[in-house]
Amino acid sequence: MINRAILVGRLTRDPELRYTTSGAAVATFSLAVNRQFTNQAGEREADFINCVIWRKSAENFSNFTHKGSLVGIDGRIQTRNYENQQGNRVYVTEVVVENFSLLEPRSHNQNSGFQQNNAAPSFDNNQAAPQSSMANPFGSPASSSNNGGNNSANSAANSAASSANDPFASNGESIDISDDDLPF
Repeated sequence: MINRAILVGRLTRDPELRYTTSGAAVATFSLAVNRQFTNQAGEREADFINCVIWRKSAENFSNFTHKGSLVGIDGRIQTRNYENQQGNRVYVTEVVVENFSLLEPRSHNQNSGFQQNNAAPSFDNNQAAPQSSMANPFGSPASSSNNGGNNSANSAANSAASSANDPFASNGESIDISDDDLPF
């Protein structure tokens, strides 16, 4: 069975951090996720998805995000129900967040001074702090600096470095593969 939800969107309000009676941190928030298509008026609609995150990740999420923050989350969909004060059965569907990533540089966040660089940290339920790796897995630099005209030199050096590390970069030579090289 597979139950996996991966979403990218903006927070509709600040995360609401609370603590259970046993002391476990829990934060709830709503994520606005744009739809891939526009309606008849040409406007892009959004889905507002309720999410919950637990323990140290909830504290980190609450400290590093605010209304309007662009985040990526990874988790599972959970449905639960309870009986309200009027005796009606209420069903709740939400995403239980297991991992999250902040997708904007720290300079876009107005109310925090924790991090001095522009890298966006990633978190999961097994981590208490931001990942220290500044490398961007997609081959571009993690942050760009404005050195008054040295950006072209920096980008040339970065592209040369990424080409040297790329095992699939074409250097003009053909690849010779025989049937004995194939694993199947």
